[in-house]
Amino acid sequence: MTRHILVLGGTTEGRALAAALVPSGHRVTSSLAGRVARPRLPAGEVRIGGFGGPEGLADWLRAERVDAVVDATHPFAAGISRNASLAAAATGVPLLVLRRPGFTPAPGDRWHRAASLAEAAGLLPGLGRRVLLTTGRQGIAAFAHLHDLHFLARSVDPPEPPMPPSLEVLLDRGPFTLDDERALLRTHRVDVLVTKDSGGAATAPKLTAARELALPVVLVERPPLPEGVPVTPDVEGALRWLERLG
Repeated sequence: MTRHILVLGGTTEGRALAAALVPSGHRVTSSLAGRVARPRLPAGEVRIGGFGGPEGLADWLRAERVDAVVDATHPFAAGISRNASLAAAATGVPLLVLRRPGFTPAPGDRWHRAASLAEAAGLLPGLGRRVLLTTGRQGIAAFAHLHDLHFLARSVDPPEPPMPPSLEVLLDRGPFTLDDERALLRTHRVDVLVTKDSGGAATAPKLTAARELALPVVLVERPPLPEGVPVTPDVEGALRWLERLG
């Protein structure tokens, strides 16, 4: 039976899920937030932009006769995950969260966990003076008040004010190899890394490089997932869940 599956994507897992579903004959629509100028497009149909909150998403699910929703958004996309949960509850459309596991510390790691970007900014003055920020361009504003530190911010698109006064922006798109990350930290004399607990092999090399250089890492913790929504850590689990829906 052909079904219409909405994948809330923009991640490696979302693209992999769409690629696995399209050949099976299902109608697959991937929704991207539109925050990246040139996103990597998944297989199947693509929708870019917001829905207008949970009510707008619920209306779209009804109008497009969606049979199932897989929330494969970034672990820090708390707003769309909440909207998806509310819309699924309002429409009765089954919802699954596809969320890769977070990072696991290894011997030698010097991690300092922070509950938010603001808390991460508060930790920095005691940890280092040359900071590599890999929190995304929208997270840079949280560090704008730190005048005594130098920041190297890596992002896909240019950030917008407010920004720290001493800021160098590196426009680049991963994945990055371990050699890439070692070279970056050494070349720019980075002495502290700030990143999010996004998880995944593609973004782990920077943590390995920081461990090798004995650098402190400020790791921003993930927001909680909506209650009562099933979660799977991988694409295979999402495919099994869809199969069980019948």
